[in-house]
Order: sequence, then C-alpha cells, then structure tokens
Amino acid sequence: MVNRVVTGAHYGMRDWLIQRITAVVMAAYCLVLAGYLLFVPQTNYDLWTSLFSSQVVRTFSLLFLMSLFYHAWIGIRDIVMDYVKPAAVRLAIHVLVILALLLYTIWSVQILWGM
Repeated sequence: MVNRVVTGAHYGMRDWLIQRITAVVMAAYCLVLAGYLLFVPQTNYDLWTSLFSSQVVRTFSLLFLMSLFYHAWIGIRDIVMDYVKPAAVRLAIHVLVILALLLYTIWSVQILWGM
C-alpha cells in the first residue's frame, strides 16, 4: 500500500487547466506583439513609448506577466514537491519563490504604470 502524505498541495485538473490557460494567454501576447512588430517598418524608442503608453497594451502586458508568474509558480511548486524530500527545505524554497514572484509582480506594476 502506498502511503501518500499530502502537504497542502492542489493536485489535479485545476492546476493543469490553469497552466494551460496561462500558456494560451502568453502565446496570444507573443503573437500579437510579434505581429505588430512585423508590420511596423522600424522600431525606435518613440514607437515603444507610444505603444506602451496605451492602457490596453499596459493591461495586456500585465496580464501576460501575471500569467507568466503564476505559470512559473505551478511548475516550480510541482518540481520542488516531486524532487525535494525534506519538508523544511521544500518550505524554504516555496517561501523564497513566492517572495520573489511577489516582488516581480510589484516591480512589473511599477514599470508599467510608473508608480
């Protein structure tokens, strides 16, 4: 008999689905940005400034970054849970990753909206 110790993880379909949805959001952002850059004859600082001054682009960029961070969290969490056996080390890694991703989120908002 297998003795499985569940340590607060959310196994199953929900995380799989969230990771797929975040991947679709990231792919859509990359395709839209690549399409835009293909149809613009030349890129310069003024073009990038005008592009990212739009509220829609800023919001879509933040959605992309939040999807990236959440996608990364699910992947890192699963890898750590599978391969790091000592609970204290696993907890330390989880806390450090969560703090880093929160810092990246705050930094992203600050960059996009210039707070």
